[in-house]
Amino acid sequence: QVQLVESGGGSVQAGGSLRLSCSVSGYNFRRNYLGTLGWFRQAPGKELEGIASIDSDGSTTYADSVKGRFTVSKDNAKNILYLEMSSLKSEDSALYYCAAGQMVADKLRTSEYVHWGQGTQVTVSS
Repeated sequence: QVQLVESGGGSVQAGGSLRLSCSVSGYNFRRNYLGTLGWFRQAPGKELEGIASIDSDGSTTYADSVKGRFTVSKDNAKNILYLEMSSLKSEDSALYYCAAGQMVADKLRTSEYVHWGQGTQVTVSS
C-alpha cells in the first residue's frame, strides 16, 4: 500500500524560503519506471492546483505560477520527494499535498494521481 506523508510546512515572511518533504512508502523510486510524483496545493476557496512533478527519469514539470521559484527533486535512496520554495509570496499560502501516479500523461492534472498525502500548511505573510 502506497503511503505519502508531507512535512516541512510552516509560516514564513514574503520573500523567504521553505523546503517541503514527502516521505513515500510502498512505492519504489528506483524500480517504478512509469511513476510520477507531484506536488499540489489548495488555497482557501480555490481549486486544487498542480504545481510541480517529477518523473522516474528526473524530468520535471512546473506550473507557470511557481516556475523559477520552486524546485522539485527526489532522493531515490531514501524514497523522499522534496519541494524547495523560494521567493515566497502571500499567494503561495495553501495546503500543500504530494501525490503519486502511474503513466501520468498530464503531469499537473489532479485526476491523474492515485495516491495522496494528508497535506502540510504553508502560510506566507506579507
